[in-house]
Amino acid sequence: MARRAERMNPSLIREILKVTEQPGIISLAGGLPSPDSFPVQAMREATQRVLRDQPHAALQYAASEGFGPLREWVATELAAQGLTVDASQVLVTTGSQQGLDLAGKVLIDAGSTVAVESPTYLGALQAFAPYEPQIVSVACDAEGPVPQGLAQARGARFLYMLPNFQNPSGRCIGEARRVELVHAARAVALPIVEDNPYGDLWFDAPPPAPLASRWAEGTIYLGSFSKVLAPGLRLGYLIAPKAVYPKLLQAKQAADLHTPGFNQRVVFEVIRDGFLRDHVPTIRARYKAQRDAMRAALERHLPPGCSWNTPSGGMFFWVELPVGVDAVALLPKAVLRGVAFVPGAAFFASDARANTLRLSFVTASPLQIERGIELLAQTLMEQT
Repeated sequence: MARRAERMNPSLIREILKVTEQPGIISLAGGLPSPDSFPVQAMREATQRVLRDQPHAALQYAASEGFGPLREWVATELAAQGLTVDASQVLVTTGSQQGLDLAGKVLIDAGSTVAVESPTYLGALQAFAPYEPQIVSVACDAEGPVPQGLAQARGARFLYMLPNFQNPSGRCIGEARRVELVHAARAVALPIVEDNPYGDLWFDAPPPAPLASRWAEGTIYLGSFSKVLAPGLRLGYLIAPKAVYPKLLQAKQAADLHTPGFNQRVVFEVIRDGFLRDHVPTIRARYKAQRDAMRAALERHLPPGCSWNTPSGGMFFWVELPVGVDAVALLPKAVLRGVAFVPGAAFFASDARANTLRLSFVTASPLQIERGIELLAQTLMEQT
């Protein structure tokens, strides 16, 4: 096998999800959108229209860049958020996960450095690993990366960040910190890969403008339809500086020729007339109620020595357990009681903190959340 194959590892989250398929398990583990949020009827009607009006084009090979009208829609939406972007800079991807792989393929040499947050998205670490980088963690606090810490990443190929409701920590980087981070990144010529799958899932106020709006020529921006429509469509996109876009396109062509054109046309048919303006607020309301249920359950049940954030959007709580508690060792005992979570250690590129875990609140009902946190607390109290 190739040397890069040795660096590939199974997803801890995917392995845990297999456990949660057992009857009776309350899963607070997977970062899956609620299936109750999927716009099934709108998808059904859009599919019928596509097959009626454009069946041959929809079922044929398509342009590697993506469906033109969908790319125009993305460019227009992002321009409204402050990005200076043309449709020619939009590359439709097979989920934003493919965008991470393409960025790694084009920007990483074996032995080169990639900087990430601490903690960071596990799927990004998996996407970058086969290209054999040296991954370094930048210093972070409750607000996100510390701007002064970016000097330590000088010479890295890029800094990977999720500014909005990060997976796994749930944190959202504020306006002032974003300005400081872009200034610091530009000062050391450190490009940014900005991943934004959760930005539309805010509860009280929208997040600040993207980092890419402040440094378009130094940022690759990733977006996704998975969290606002349906992940099974595997539809995402990236916005790239014009100097980088051609190589990302060539990498895309080598990977899969193009993202399924049928899916792209169906999604465009759904969203073209403003569907998301009415649909996304219903998701926010649902998730906010579930967030509130989990916050209340954590306050009621978790023992002293535990702490957590309260996310202002997204899908996750990040919990710190008492010092000395290993969440990996705690997981099988929790599963025996009937609840599952994701141990936090997997989300660290270095200096993993064993006493952390991630909880997802969007696929469980308030009653399930209450019971699941109660079971987690019972398991934890047996270990402390």
